[in-house]
Amino acid sequence: MIKPFVPQLVYIEPGAMEYPLGVQLKEKFEKMGIEIRQTTSHNQVRNIPGKNDLQKYRNAKSTLVVGVRKTLKFDTSKPSAEYAIPFATGCMGHCHYCYLQTTMGSKPYIRTYVNVEEILGQAEQYMQERAPQITRFEAACTSDIVGIDHLTHSLKRGIEYFGESELGQLRFVTKFHHVDHLLDAKHNGRTRFRFSINADYVIKNFEPGTSPLDYRLEAANKVAKAGYPLGFIVAPIYIHEGWQEGYRQLFEKLDASIPEESRDDITFEMIQHRFTKPAKRVIEKNYPKTKLEMNEEERRYKWGRYGIGKYVYAKDEEQELRETLEYYIDQYFPNAKIEYFT
Repeated sequence: MIKPFVPQLVYIEPGAMEYPLGVQLKEKFEKMGIEIRQTTSHNQVRNIPGKNDLQKYRNAKSTLVVGVRKTLKFDTSKPSAEYAIPFATGCMGHCHYCYLQTTMGSKPYIRTYVNVEEILGQAEQYMQERAPQITRFEAACTSDIVGIDHLTHSLKRGIEYFGESELGQLRFVTKFHHVDHLLDAKHNGRTRFRFSINADYVIKNFEPGTSPLDYRLEAANKVAKAGYPLGFIVAPIYIHEGWQEGYRQLFEKLDASIPEESRDDITFEMIQHRFTKPAKRVIEKNYPKTKLEMNEEERRYKWGRYGIGKYVYAKDEEQELRETLEYYIDQYFPNAKIEYFT
């Protein structure tokens, strides 16, 4: 059983105490008996405990930093949304393949930002600039926001903000099942709640520290019954022994979990497993015993942005993966919208 995340160590930057959420979080963590330290900035957290880099990395993943998001310029988030909305950065999960290992580099700790109203105000500006078009915001580009929201309720505030908006929609994805506090949020159908799902082999071997599949599916059922538009990300689609059967079982379980009345507006996003050379180095450093297959000689090289190419499956393997998963989706969810990304 994966319990809701509780940090072992909390850092707070002084500016966070100028916001009601910062004060609330400090009081909450004091009552929980968690060690609280001060830091000059959420970007300058040092002295994470640990005798070596591996221990420091592990401890950083259980460290929460409470800060103020000073840069209010949002990154783009194509193709899933127009912008990434920065409620938090970092994740407590230990997914071996995760791109955050390379993008966050020396700062694998989790950051939550207390100036939520300022962040939402910036979102409003972006919406007005694009009016009358709908602007979509992705809340899980650099974090698993659901994993910490039982502590902060920043995501819940965002859901209700967009629930009142005529010009904006919110979306996010999670590997955690701790959704109960979000079920009564006034979302008005304007937030798409997505779950990352995969074959049992992938979850058991490469996604430690996250909720088991059955718990995620149970949470998806709750979310569907709460009226949220629902989505699923199957990523990474990973070739392993018995993968066809593994993914067939995944969609059978999903079919048994989702109520019929919630199936008219379900989305699926599928992303095949890929890696870069820098990512491979970081993964092998952080998870030296990983079983993740990263043999460049067995992959196809695909040019990427900024001159860093990625290694993807051969075209015939990719086609088989795609056709197999699309067949299962069509069998169980014939009205679903499917997007496939390499």
